Amino acid sequence: MTPLITGIHHITAIAGSPQKNIDFYSGILGLRLVKKTINFDAPDVYHFYFGDELGRPGTVFTTFPFSGARKGTKGTGELTYTAFSIGKDSLDYWIERLKKFGIIVSDVQSRFGEKLIRFEDHDSMGIELVANDQDDRPGWTYGHIPSQHSIKGFYGATLNLRAKELTAKLLTEHMDYRYIGQEGDRFRYGTEGKPGDIVDLLIDKIGNRGVQSAGTVHHIAFRTANTLTQLQIQEILMKNGYQVTEVKDRNYFKSIYFREPGGVLFEIATDEPGFAIDEDEAHLGELIKLPSWAESSREKIEKNLTPVKLDIESYA
Repeated sequence: MTPLITGIHHITAIAGSPQKNIDFYSGILGLRLVKKTINFDAPDVYHFYFGDELGRPGTVFTTFPFSGARKGTKGTGELTYTAFSIGKDSLDYWIERLKKFGIIVSDVQSRFGEKLIRFEDHDSMGIELVANDQDDRPGWTYGHIPSQHSIKGFYGATLNLRAKELTAKLLTEHMDYRYIGQEGDRFRYGTEGKPGDIVDLLIDKIGNRGVQSAGTVHHIAFRTANTLTQLQIQEILMKNGYQVTEVKDRNYFKSIYFREPGGVLFEIATDEPGFAIDEDEAHLGELIKLPSWAESSREKIEKNLTPVKLDIESYA
């Protein structure tokens, strides 16, 4: 049977300064800014989408940047580290590049037989780069990062929880995930066990709850093919006692949301239709794109948004 869920679709975080957000994820990390729009639930706030050339599912890290937002704190009930996939021989390049821009980088770590580094963005968002030879996605580069070292998309995500049993049951019985292995208090799950679908449950039985604000993840979205498969998942989840929202139209995908037992907000998002429905592929992310219901308020919305620019040359 074809699985209804095929991995991670996107991960969405809360950020502070909109300009620093673009500078970090497009300037330093080299991800393409594929869409500038608004938070559909808070129209006076940007919603940025960073990813590969077309913002394909499994590559897109998105942010809600609130100017002046206080910093949140990592803790249980949260996705604490987002892991991106890089080539097996790219760690040294990234260590040097990150240090060039004053970013503190961890020593090289080993996890499930692969090497990785850990660091934080300007808002203290937890990020990992995992070196591997299992990822044939081309990644994206604005030309200032060698293509062989470009970030290819997500590797996976770490959910920091006080207990794993109910979350593991959700993943394996209702979301097409399977158990892969254990290292200490870390339990790994995947749909196929490849970059782009990995979810680690890191158990901290006495950890403090995280506080959500700038530098923390708002939600993790999982991939499903289309609205039909999304409705099938919605029905399965509701039959098993999960409080699932109605389908929400996010223009570039359709979404449903629910809380997993440990407190992390989950989304199921459709692969269709993608980010090229309102911009030419060659010019993604250049203009502020609004949903149709907000167009009549464009002047007011743009007046309330802090102007930003994409300044790649400063990060060559």
